[in-house]
Amino acid sequence: MAYIDDPDTQRANLTFIRASMKEPLLSREHEHDLVCRWRLDNDEAALHELIRSYTRLVIGTASKFRNYGLPMGDLVQEGNVGLMQAAARFDPEREVRFSTYAIWWIRSAIQDYILRNWSIVRTGTTAAQKSLFFNLRRLRARINDIGATSMTQEAREKVARELQVSLREVESMEMRLGSADQSLNATIGEAGEDSWQDFLPDERPSPELTVTGLRDAASRSRWLAEALSDLSPRERVIIERRRLVEEGATLEELGRELGVSKERIRQLESRAMNKLRVSMMRNVSQYDELFVEE
Repeated sequence: MAYIDDPDTQRANLTFIRASMKEPLLSREHEHDLVCRWRLDNDEAALHELIRSYTRLVIGTASKFRNYGLPMGDLVQEGNVGLMQAAARFDPEREVRFSTYAIWWIRSAIQDYILRNWSIVRTGTTAAQKSLFFNLRRLRARINDIGATSMTQEAREKVARELQVSLREVESMEMRLGSADQSLNATIGEAGEDSWQDFLPDERPSPELTVTGLRDAASRSRWLAEALSDLSPRERVIIERRRLVEEGATLEELGRELGVSKERIRQLESRAMNKLRVSMMRNVSQYDELFVEE
C-alpha cells in the first residue's frame, strides 16, 4: 500500500519535482566537462549543476518504488544520497555516461532505505533475500500467481529457478511479505479490552523472590566475613587475592610477594578454603544453601 503524504508535503514535493524536471539535459561533452571540473579541480559549482541535472533520474527511479509504503520525499532524498555517492566515485576517464553509472548508486540507496524501513524486523540481509524482496511480486504476476493468498508449490519453484535462490528462501520471503508489523498494544478483537502484551509472560523473578534473594545474599556476605576473620593474616591475603577478585593472582606472584614458594602458597590456600568451608557450614543445614540459585 502506497504512503499518502499530507497536502502540504504533497505540494512541496510537487514543487521540487517540477523544478527538477525543468533542469536542462546535459550533452555528453558538457557532462564530461562538469565531471572533470568536479573530480579533478574540486569545483563545487560543477557538482551542483551535475546533481541538479540528474535529479530527474532520482525522481524517476524513486517513483518505481512508491508502492512500498514509504514517503516519496524520503525515497527521493535517499536517491539523492546515491547520486552524490556516484559523483564522488565516478571516474571521468571511463567511456561511459555519468547517468549510466549513477543509476546503480541511486537504485541501491533507495533499496537499502526501503529494506531498513519497510518493517521493524530486518527483511533483506543477504543478496538472495534482497533479490526476492524486490522481485517476488513481479514474478508472481508474470506467472499469474498474484491473486492467490499463498503461492503454489509450482510457483515457488519457478521463482527459485528464476532468481537462483533456494526454495526455503522463497517460502521464508513469502511469509515475511504476507505478514505486516503488529503493535503489542493493539486490542484482541474489535470489542476486546485486552491487548496482546497482556498475555506476554513476565519471566522476571517475583517481588517475593527478589526480596528473599537480597536477604540471602546479605546473609551469605555476613557469613563469609565472619569466616574470613577466622583466618590468619597470610591466609586471608591469599584468599582475597586468589578467590575474591575477578582476575586472581597466580601462585608464583603471591609466592614472591609473601617470600615463600608457590607450592607453599597452594598448601596455605587449600588449608584456608577448608577453614572457610567448615566455618560457613555452621550456618546452614545443607551444602547447596551456600550457593545462589540460577
